[in-house]
Amino acid sequence: MALSDAKLPISMVVDVDQRQMSEEPKEEEEELDYSQRAQWLRAAVLGANDGLVSTASLMMGVGAVRQDSKAMIISGFAGLVAGACSMAIGEFVSVYSQLDIEMAQIKREKERAGAIESNINEESEKESLPNPIQAATASALAFSIGAMMPLLAASFIKDYKVRLGMVVGVSSLALLAFGAVGAVLGKGPMGKSCGRVLFGGWLAMAITFGLTKLIGSSGL
Repeated sequence: MALSDAKLPISMVVDVDQRQMSEEPKEEEEELDYSQRAQWLRAAVLGANDGLVSTASLMMGVGAVRQDSKAMIISGFAGLVAGACSMAIGEFVSVYSQLDIEMAQIKREKERAGAIESNINEESEKESLPNPIQAATASALAFSIGAMMPLLAASFIKDYKVRLGMVVGVSSLALLAFGAVGAVLGKGPMGKSCGRVLFGGWLAMAITFGLTKLIGSSGL
């Protein structure tokens, strides 16, 4: 009885250690998976913010010299299409360059390692490589979502001043939302993040409006 009683705690300790060892990789996988998702979400938020600010600023600039809604809407739509294409092409080229570098690194490691082991590692590493088409599509989609907000805000309003106010108002609310999401993903202060994003958007719209108004009034 004494010997069996002495063995019982040892087996319990071994079982506990085994459970802890099996749980640790799962926690690391969840943390890694969350980190990757957070990076994608943060990139999507930044892309949408870029689309919002650039399109709203473009529409405000056109609105500084033209009061008809058609000019603002056409310029906003052109900015949406041009910006989405530019983001997609830039992201595709950038990620494809990164893919070429990583594939070259895998090839060098394969030459140094054994053939069987390197084939197994190569297959697992290829699964984690970035996808240029996926990155380009996500970037263009995020930019388009952000650009649609000021465009829709001005689409059904005929009055000039109300239309400009709606573009600024809708853009401001969206900027606050983007700042809040960025703060959550980056685990930073909510107020400062929202304030920075909102001030940056206001500054871009104000500069574009002011400079276009100045050039338009000078007759250039």
